Amino acid sequence: MDRESVFPLTGKRIYVAGHRGMVGSGLVRRLGREDCEVLTAGRQQVDLLSQAAVHGYLAGEQPDAVIVAAAKVGGIHANDTYPAEFLYENLMIEANLIHGAHIAGIDRVLFLGSSCIYPRMAPQPMPEDCLLTGPLEATNEWYAVAKIAGIKLCQAYRKQYGRDYISAMPTNLYGPGDNFDLANSHVLPALLRKAHEAKLAGDKTLAVWGSGKPRREFMHVDDLSDALVYLLATYSGEEHVNVGVGTDVSIRELAETVCKTVGLEAELVFDPVKPDGTPRKLMDVSRLTAMGWTAKIGLEEGIGQTYDWFRGSLAEGADVRQ
Repeated sequence: MDRESVFPLTGKRIYVAGHRGMVGSGLVRRLGREDCEVLTAGRQQVDLLSQAAVHGYLAGEQPDAVIVAAAKVGGIHANDTYPAEFLYENLMIEANLIHGAHIAGIDRVLFLGSSCIYPRMAPQPMPEDCLLTGPLEATNEWYAVAKIAGIKLCQAYRKQYGRDYISAMPTNLYGPGDNFDLANSHVLPALLRKAHEAKLAGDKTLAVWGSGKPRREFMHVDDLSDALVYLLATYSGEEHVNVGVGTDVSIRELAETVCKTVGLEAELVFDPVKPDGTPRKLMDVSRLTAMGWTAKIGLEEGIGQTYDWFRGSLAEGADVRQ
């Protein structure tokens, strides 16, 4: 790492909460390249919704740092259908881990939020300081409120107790370990799976939610993991940091790239009855860039890698739904 470390990773014991998810597994892979010990605990060992279980685990293991990569996640349909679960479970997970780290005397926490914390009509690209300046996107406000609370928790423990707790806000993610369940996945894995199945079925059309006009930024989980390890080692500040690639594409362009990757020759059929969500979501990553980190994996390359992983998982009989 080029930037001077404020938290050298060598010899540290780092607990990754949510290690079985796409982001958590990416972090475990990336931390494996550092001279540190990675701690993980499955749901049977630690129920993150249980304060007693989380506090007991952290007090017993005494990691040097906690990365809060655990969350209840899903696309527009899931967020809109299960608002209570998205708000309650994410509030509990982050509160148990952040407060539990404080109680256990752990001075380093990295909390992961989401780009959906920003107002629906935020300036584009979205800078960190536009947080709480306008109404949220209605289809995922429950998840967004929970993530905003996580940022504020880290800031509060920093302010009141002097804890070195930081937050990072990833953009839309994809990659190995993603959720390909059509009922509650995000747009990229959903399109990838639908295109794959359409190719197998010999279909000549591919249905796409919404108008195809909204623009989104997509980041490979391995790029995110590299950025998070960089921030864990080098960043100490109250304000959250955006993590993204700095460029976006329309949903139509994304669908076209997916079809090209899969080898599907089909007409895109857009369903305007389905919600578009926020018109545009592009992160302002100038702060992270100024720190010395930039993304390396291009979208076409990343989708290709993800499709290879998806097909490999199907061939092995793995369940690609989460």
